[in-house]
Amino acid sequence: MGKLTFLTRAEIESLGPPTPEELVETEVSESFLRDLALKHVASLADPTTASVAEKLHLPLALSDELLYQLYREKLIEIRLQSAIGTRYAMLDMGWERVTRLHALCGYMGPAPVTLKDYSHMMRLQATPSRPASMNVVRSAFRDLVLPVSLLKTLGCAINSRSSLFLTGLPGTGKTAISERMNAALAGTLWIPYAIEIDGQIIRVYDEHCHQRVEEQHANEYDRRWIKVHRPMVMVGGELTLENTDLVWSEASRYYEAPFQMKSNGGTLVIDELGRQRVSCSELLNRWILPLERRLDFLTLHSGKKIEVPFEQLVIFSTNLDAKEFVDEAFLRRMGYRARLELPTPGAYGEIFRRAAAARGLAVDDIVVNHLLRKYGDEGRPMKCCEPRDLLNRISDICTFEGHPMKLSTSLVDTAWENYFGRGHEFEHYLGSKKVQAQAAVV
Repeated sequence: MGKLTFLTRAEIESLGPPTPEELVETEVSESFLRDLALKHVASLADPTTASVAEKLHLPLALSDELLYQLYREKLIEIRLQSAIGTRYAMLDMGWERVTRLHALCGYMGPAPVTLKDYSHMMRLQATPSRPASMNVVRSAFRDLVLPVSLLKTLGCAINSRSSLFLTGLPGTGKTAISERMNAALAGTLWIPYAIEIDGQIIRVYDEHCHQRVEEQHANEYDRRWIKVHRPMVMVGGELTLENTDLVWSEASRYYEAPFQMKSNGGTLVIDELGRQRVSCSELLNRWILPLERRLDFLTLHSGKKIEVPFEQLVIFSTNLDAKEFVDEAFLRRMGYRARLELPTPGAYGEIFRRAAAARGLAVDDIVVNHLLRKYGDEGRPMKCCEPRDLLNRISDICTFEGHPMKLSTSLVDTAWENYFGRGHEFEHYLGSKKVQAQAAVV
C-alpha cells in the first residue's frame, strides 16, 4: 500500500505528496518505468542520470536504478562515469526496443501515478479547505449586480459541491455567473501529470485547463504531481457524447483525460445546455449516475471499464425551457436550481455605472435616465449584457471619430441605433412576431 493512503488532508497541503524512496513505492510496474526511461534516453542529445531524472520527475537514485537495469539488458551503454554523474548512449538493441515501444505508447512525459493514488488524492482534496462565507461569495461576484437571495443560493451550491441548474432568458448573466463560481472555491490542488493503467497512459495535466501554482514547496515532494489552482472547465455547443469518454490519440498513442476528469476538484460548466451536437436526453442520461454517486466510468480500447472520481461542482446553464428536455429523474439529482430574471431599472442603471467605471468613464444621472427612457419608449426588455455591449459601441464610435471617451446622450443614441437599430425597426420586428404567433394559433 502506497504512502499516500496514510496521509491526511492537512499533511498533503503542507508537505505535498511524499517522495518515493524505492521504485516499488511508485506502485507503477518497473518494466513500464524502464521503458519510459529508455525513451527519454533516446530523445536526449546528451543523456545523463540527472537529465533523465529531470524528465521522469523521479529522484536521482531511482532514475539511476532504472538506467542501470537498461545497461544490464544491453539496451544502453555507459559512455562516461565520473563524480559528477554518468553519461549514456543508445545501443542498437535499445533503438529497436524504442521503435516497438512507440508503436504501443508514445507517451514521453513525467513518470505516471496509479489510478488508485489518483482517486485517493482527488477524494482527499475535493472539498475546499474552508467553506465559502457570504463575504467570499460577494467577493467572487463583486462585479455583478445580483440579489441577496441569489447570492445565498450560489453560496449553498458552492459549499455543497453538488450541482446547479441555471435557467433564464438570453442576456440575463448565466454565463457570467457560471464563470465566477470557481473563484469562491478555496485552496489549491495536487494533480498528476499522467496515470498508468495496464501499460496505457491517461494524460491528466492540461495547461489549457490547469494553472500552475508558481510557489512550490521548499521540501522534497513527489514531482510526478503538480500543484494547481482549482480548475474551471467550460464546454458549450461543441460538446459531443464521445467527448465525455477517454480521448485516444492515434498519433501520440495515449489517452487524453475527458474534460470532466480535468475539472475534478474545481468547477465544470455545461453552457448552453440543449444546443449541443448530441441529443439532450442522451447527454443528461450520461450525467445521472456521476451526479448521484460522484463516480464516473470510462472505457479503454480493450473494453475494460475504469472507475474515476467525479468530484467537481457541476453547473448546467440554459436559456431554453427546461421542461422541454429535462425529466423529473434528472432534476431530482440536481442540488440547486436558480432562474435569472431580467434586471429592474435600478439594477440595470447600477450595471451600466459599474461597466462604465471599469472603463474609467464617469457617468451622470442624465445619461443613465436617458438610456432608461429609451427602453421604456420602445417597450424593450432590459438585459444584463446590454450595458457592456452599448459601451463597446460607444468606444468604437469614439475611436473611429478620434474623440476622447466621454459619455453623452448623443453618443448613447448613436450606439443604441448601431446596436438595436432604429425604433421603428424594432416595432416592425415585434409586429412580425405577433403576426407569426397569430398564424400559429390559426
